[in-house]
Amino acid sequence: MLMDFMTRLAGGISRMIPPAGRLLNKFLINRLVNSARHRPHPWSTVHDYVSWTSLTDKKWSARHLPVRRDMAPAKIGNMEEFFRRDEQRLSPKSTLLFPAFAQYLTDGFIRTLMPSDGEPDDPSRKQNTSNHEIDLSPLYGRTPAQTSALRLNSHDSGNKGKLKSQQIDGQEYAEFLFEGDQIKPEFEILDRPLMIKNFLDDPYRLSVIFAFGGDRANASPQITMMNTLFLREHNRLAAIIEAANTDWDDEHVFEVARNVNIVLFVKLVVEEYINHITPFAPAIKFVADPAVAWNASWNKPNWITSEFSLLYRWHSLMPDNINWDGNDYPVFESIMNNNPLIDGGLEKAFVDMSAQPAGEIGAFNTSASILSFELKAIEQGRICELASYSDYREYVSLSRPRSFSDVSSNPKVVEFLENAYESVDDIEFYIGLFAEDLLNRSPLPELLLTMVAVDAFSQALTNPLLSEHVWKEETFTPAGWQTINETKSLRDILQRNVVGGISEDTFIGMTQPNWP
Repeated sequence: MLMDFMTRLAGGISRMIPPAGRLLNKFLINRLVNSARHRPHPWSTVHDYVSWTSLTDKKWSARHLPVRRDMAPAKIGNMEEFFRRDEQRLSPKSTLLFPAFAQYLTDGFIRTLMPSDGEPDDPSRKQNTSNHEIDLSPLYGRTPAQTSALRLNSHDSGNKGKLKSQQIDGQEYAEFLFEGDQIKPEFEILDRPLMIKNFLDDPYRLSVIFAFGGDRANASPQITMMNTLFLREHNRLAAIIEAANTDWDDEHVFEVARNVNIVLFVKLVVEEYINHITPFAPAIKFVADPAVAWNASWNKPNWITSEFSLLYRWHSLMPDNINWDGNDYPVFESIMNNNPLIDGGLEKAFVDMSAQPAGEIGAFNTSASILSFELKAIEQGRICELASYSDYREYVSLSRPRSFSDVSSNPKVVEFLENAYESVDDIEFYIGLFAEDLLNRSPLPELLLTMVAVDAFSQALTNPLLSEHVWKEETFTPAGWQTINETKSLRDILQRNVVGGISEDTFIGMTQPNWP
């Protein structure tokens, strides 16, 4: 299989000289991305056939495979039981920093339009409101008007190019969104935080909701901490860029600082996040080499697919309780609650998330408090009439299962599938993703990892800021270019953005320190 082949190939990379390593990096990335069709896809969710609209209108999610209606429906009505946690399983590899980063990443471009109240089958769920780019929109907003509302817009020396912020106990955070129970007029243009209507009568939570560019950026304190980190980094970059270019105006400083910040984020997607989920490290570590994409056949404009928006529903990664600064919070109590972050501070938040194991991805391991989200994902796959799990395995060059036991070695999973479906070819995409066994040395199963790699590489490395005629020092300034080249991890950015830095022995990472 593809992953087995690549793992064997990667075995000797640590002994290779840099030029050879760079070539192998390019080969492996191309090998992964070329396992599926390249964009643009013939279909989108607007029609079940190829149309001009399906090829051009990006408010409809694209789709890897066409509509399939001949699958026998599931025989079990309550399919969310496939995910219900019996006994909590924790990941031996991943810390809670991994799902925090994963959710923050995907919240920026996987933006399925929410259904109308009381209409779970609303066809609007086939649409999205994404910019289809990795652009830090949770921080900067989706539109120029939103970005402007979040900017300080100052021409004063020392404040050019910065985002609005406030000091709380000597630490920098975004400004609060609400004044009392009303959104501040200056932030009316922002997307309303998701689920905010459930907390309008809860001043404990409402009073610490931040004014962010993304409607999901306040969803949990671990997502808020990510946005806070990149807010601080933007303002730090703006300060050093202005200091080196005193004749620049506010707009010039802002745009360059944003460029650098986005590139830092893209680098982390490849060099920390992707390296965490692949089974190859430490034998090989992928690098964000922009040249890999410059002449690649898959270098096409981004368009998020309906499959990609579903395969990132990693609810089982969340344990039943999360510890913040010595206090345990049940998962549901941390929703829309920024108090744990503010009480402990940004550094302690990253330390705490790095010290706790994530849940293990897979069947029968989703906390009861968030189980309803699994049902919504199953419903969305049905509304979009996605092809079967088996079809998608074949599509990305993996073996097609011939029996239920080919899907999983877990007898309980096999029994559930046998009871739910007439044949293995009827297994729904979303169910099949989480029915598989985990790959050796990866926190993900095979189909999930393959599809994540296909889309992540082909969307990260095609970012316009990494393109051949943009990727140069003059685009980012010498100070910004140096920052880009020196940054390899979230820890590097955190080090620059907490008072006094962090001590050398402080662990910040997605991979547990005792992982072999």
